[in-house]
This record gives sequence, structure tokens and C-alpha cells, in this order.
Amino acid sequence: MASRSVLPRATNNVDRWFTIKTQVHSRLLATMSADQLRSLRKDGAREQVGGLVERLIADSGTPMTVSERERLIEEVLDEVFGLGPLEVLLKDATVSDIMVNGFDSIYVERGGIMQETNIRFKDQQHVRLIIDRIVSNIGRRIDESSPIVDARLPDGSRVCAVIPPISLIGPVISIRRFGKKLLTTDDLLKNETLTSGMLEFLSGCVQARLNVVISGGSGSGKTTMLNTLSRFIPEEERVVTIEDTAELQLQQAHLVRLETRPINIEGAGAITQRDLVINALRMRPDRIVIGECRGAEALDMMQAMNTGHDGSMTTCHANTSRDAFSRLETMVMMASSSIPDRVIRQMLASAVQIVIQVNRLTDGSRKILSISEVVSIEDDQVVMQDLFVFDRTGVSKSGKSLGSFRATGNKPISAGRMKAYGVQLPASIFSEVQEVKDR
Repeated sequence: MASRSVLPRATNNVDRWFTIKTQVHSRLLATMSADQLRSLRKDGAREQVGGLVERLIADSGTPMTVSERERLIEEVLDEVFGLGPLEVLLKDATVSDIMVNGFDSIYVERGGIMQETNIRFKDQQHVRLIIDRIVSNIGRRIDESSPIVDARLPDGSRVCAVIPPISLIGPVISIRRFGKKLLTTDDLLKNETLTSGMLEFLSGCVQARLNVVISGGSGSGKTTMLNTLSRFIPEEERVVTIEDTAELQLQQAHLVRLETRPINIEGAGAITQRDLVINALRMRPDRIVIGECRGAEALDMMQAMNTGHDGSMTTCHANTSRDAFSRLETMVMMASSSIPDRVIRQMLASAVQIVIQVNRLTDGSRKILSISEVVSIEDDQVVMQDLFVFDRTGVSKSGKSLGSFRATGNKPISAGRMKAYGVQLPASIFSEVQEVKDR
């Protein structure tokens, strides 16, 4: 009589499930090599896994429903072809961020709200296995000598992975996802990110080739706003985009996309954003769009804005529009400490005309908190005026952030330039007030 392969006893249902899945996965790998599995179509692999699951159940006497069997087959396929437990989250279009804080703590962001999930890895080694799979697909490595890696998944999602000894809680993963559906201007108006008057003004800024900086915190919607503004760039213009990790989704036909390159395994070959900005100037661009200014490239970007490449755009991390100038000033100093502060501020004030401050509020909604215009330099300080602001008044019983969008009444000094480009803005948009109500 043939011996029966009995499954090891598990301490709880979760451990039992991992034990069964691990055994099925091991049997699958014992039956076919990894190269053979990769050459299979997913349907063919499903038949193999399904057969092994059926035999495992028959041999062990383990009770399992049809839905459990289907789930087990899908999860084993995810282990073989995908990112294991994270695959179900990557297939969820409502998830914008995935955060793995150790093997048994996984959070997601949906609609701007952070939520803990009931999904977990088997152990720390399981997390490390998935990280190794991510970095090996792009020819990178992660180990104790290089414990941090930035990568991009095939769907464009941005991944940051950190392992010990840098991480004190074991391997961690952060995945920033980008929606397959581009938000339209109608979507932003419906979501009350801004008002129609603000949108009309920003459209005029782009058409009149004003240089724009979008400021905000992580996850505040800077990239979304940059994508939105890019829609107003005329189709005949040549646009060059520069990014650390490709996130922008510009729709122009005459578009050149450049992305930085980190150092290779030998510790050489890095191409920085500053390298790309310098070379982009030789590509005869009408506009340069930098996904995010975060270092010495700010100097070259400001010089480009001041030397004929007007209409360019970038983003930076800052809490207010005025803080954005301080951040840019610091970045320029990183490139050249010999430039006097006064000269840097004059350069920035001449290069940047509009600063848009975006923020994610407590209810998860993203809003433009202010649209400011650079007016002049006085006493070596940049003078700005707010044209539109969002006044927060509180939170409703349902948790929604309340307030109103308000035009300050200040007339933009750039109105003359807009008129020269054929942009006629109604005076009423500079006096409008629109309340955000609880619905």
C-alpha cells in the first residue's frame, strides 16, 4: 500500500495555508524547472498546478473547498510568475500605494486613505525572495553592500526596496502605482481639486509659455497636476521630459523621454538628472519638463528657463509656495556654492513665474491650496502674490475636508503676456469664490 504524504501540522489557519501553498509550490518546482515554467503559457501552468493540488488533497486527506482550491492555484501561479502576495494588490485598480513593513504588515492607500490589509508573506525570507525577483528583472542587485534599490515594474509602478542592516524590521517594500486611466480636467473639476476659473488661468499660463513650478508633499498630486498642465502645450512643440523614474504621461506627439540611470554593479555608469538636463539643451527643445527637481539639476533648469526655454515645468517637495523657492535656492547652491545668495534669488525670480501648491488633505482628497505669481525682488527677497487660495474651514461629520476656493482679487502681472499670446481671461475669474460642500 502506498504511503500517504501527510501535511505538517500548522499552528493556525494562516500557517496551515502557507504550509499547503509552500508544499504545492515545491512540488511544482520539483516537477518542472524554472526555465520550463517561464516558457509555459499561464493556462498551461494552471493545468500543472491544478493537477498537483488535486493529488496533494487526495494524498493528504486535507479538506478543501472548490474556492480554496482555485485560490491556491492562483496564489501558486503568483509565486511562480509574479510578486507573490502582492499580485492581488497590483491587480486592484483602486490601490495607489503598497507598503510592506516586514512580512506580516502590509498597508495600502485607497482614495488617499491608508489602510492595513490582511495579506501577509510567509516570513522575512519570502519578502526578500520577491525583492530579489524585482531587482533581477532589471539587472540590478541588492545586498548588504547595496541595501537600497529603486526600480520600476513592467506596468510602470515605482518600487523602493530596503533590506537590513539599513532596515531594522527586515526587508521592506514601497510601491507607488500610477493609474492606467489618465485623469482628465473634468475629473479634477469633479473631484474639486480646483475650480474652472483656476483651470482656465493655468491653461493660459501654459499657452503663454510661463515657467511653472508645482510644489507639494509626497502623494499630494504633483505628477497628476503636471500631466494635466501638459495637455495645454501646443502639439507642434518639441517637449523633452527628464525623470528619475518614468512617471509622466504626456500625450504630445513630438516628445522625447529621458530617464536617469543608477550606477551599475561595478559602481560606475550613473547618469544623473543634471547630465540629462545639460544634454536636453542640445536637443532643440521648445520646452523642458523635469519630473522632480531634487538636486544640482535645479541650476541648469533655471538657466534653461532664463535662456529661451520658457514654458518649462517641474515639481519639487515643499510645504508652501514660498518654501518651494527656499528649496530651489538650496538645490542651486548644491550645484555651485560660489554663486551669491542674491544672484541665486534673482535668477529664480527671473526664471519662475507661477508656483502651484498642491496638498493631500485629511480626507485623502487632493487640492490646489494656492496659485501664486512671482512679482519681483525686493531687499534680495522674492516677492510673490497669491492669485487663488483654498481656505480650509474644518471637517464635516462624514470626515470630508470643508472650505472654499477663493480668488484673492490680485490681478496677475502676467496678464499682458497672456494677451500677447492670444489668451483672453475673463476678469470674473479673479473675484470668484466656490465653496466645497459635504455631499
